[in-house]
Amino acid sequence: MGAEPTPVVALAGNPNVGKSTVFNALTGARQHTGNWSGKTVSGARGTMDCDGRTMTLVDLPGTYSLRPRSSEERIARDFLAAGEADAAILVVDATCLERNLILILQVLEVMPNVVVCLNLMDEARKKRIRIDVSALEQELGVPVVPCAARRGRGLPELMQAVCRVLDGETIPHPTAIRYPAEIEDAVRASGLARAQALAALSQQPPDGMDAQQLDDRFTAAAALRAEEIALTCVQAPADADARDRRIDRVLLSRRFGLPLMLLLLAAVFYITLFGANVPSEWLGAHLLGLSAPFAAALSALGLPPFVVSLLVDGLWRVLATVVSVMLPPMAIFFPLFTLLEDAGYLPRVAFQLDHAFRRAHACGKQSLSMCLGQKWMRKSANFHFR
Repeated sequence: MGAEPTPVVALAGNPNVGKSTVFNALTGARQHTGNWSGKTVSGARGTMDCDGRTMTLVDLPGTYSLRPRSSEERIARDFLAAGEADAAILVVDATCLERNLILILQVLEVMPNVVVCLNLMDEARKKRIRIDVSALEQELGVPVVPCAARRGRGLPELMQAVCRVLDGETIPHPTAIRYPAEIEDAVRASGLARAQALAALSQQPPDGMDAQQLDDRFTAAAALRAEEIALTCVQAPADADARDRRIDRVLLSRRFGLPLMLLLLAAVFYITLFGANVPSEWLGAHLLGLSAPFAAALSALGLPPFVVSLLVDGLWRVLATVVSVMLPPMAIFFPLFTLLEDAGYLPRVAFQLDHAFRRAHACGKQSLSMCLGQKWMRKSANFHFR
């Protein structure tokens, strides 16, 4: 008798909702929490245990929609639609639930075995946002688990909910998006399952409608249903986002936004490049200082001189140089970038530069990739000219 297959659970959600934090907490993996284009395009994998049962957790790219407009959206949709996952955890931001509901509703069209991780509940409480979790479960038709992943709250309950769905103890009854009559008629006339019919319509829109018009109606219907659910389940004070709006008036203003962004990024690069000099020199001196004892030890073993030179002057010195040059900047830059992301500044940078990048047929998120690329090019230049 063969071993029982390991269940596969997909982890999906919008960018900047704490998805990678949930992934790290559930699997024990150490994955950098970032939000620049291409960061998790390949899909990170880890294992998690629930009552002695091992599961494979697949971290899908952060995406706002399953409509295939970008590589992240195509990868996420293809993985979920292909049936490779036995269940899915959808991580959403409790402080802006309505925006996140669009992705939830689209995923529920593709697969029913979904558990919603209502993350950042601690932040929602600070903003005096109240969410009726029971009402949200009834509206969506799937389990909803409130969490604060950074503090480890709610994660055991989340894993238990996933286990109950996989074991069939909880039977999801996912809600459906109500599309305009012509789309619903085309779905019924196709004779296919709803998810398959909607996918077929995306390839061949109904008569009198082109692909862009169909996509707009898909998106508008999902947004309308998300608004209905949010009005039913969420109570937020009028000034819940007042602090964020005051900050945005400065950080995203035409007068101060760009200079502040340039100064802040310049400070990050300055701290990275010049702050890494001392630890780089210390590491280089100590690691390269081991070359002579290493060569003596190899010679004592009776190895030929050319082999000793190959291992010491070739392998060891190159390895020591690369470690001393690359490790300190990485140890400084990535924590700084993570702090900027956790503070919510990196999405604002992407938003601020989106208009300029669109002129080059790109998007604002790629500005963050360029920051990383320039950093590595600068370090490579330092490495070659040392």
